[in-house]
Amino acid sequence: MFGLFKKKSEKDKLSEQYRKLLEKAHKVSHSDRTEADKITAEAEEVAKKIDKLRD
Repeated sequence: MFGLFKKKSEKDKLSEQYRKLLEKAHKVSHSDRTEADKITAEAEEVAKKIDKLRD
């Protein structure tokens, strides 16, 4: 309850975006492999941003 109004950190936002991109890539991979590869590449870029925030 106390976390109700807590704002998400930049790392939390990027982590959620990364997770959503991977889920989308998995769903798309069943029909269009090249599109899934593009989405996975986007997810990897987000992962690099997350790593930069850890430093």
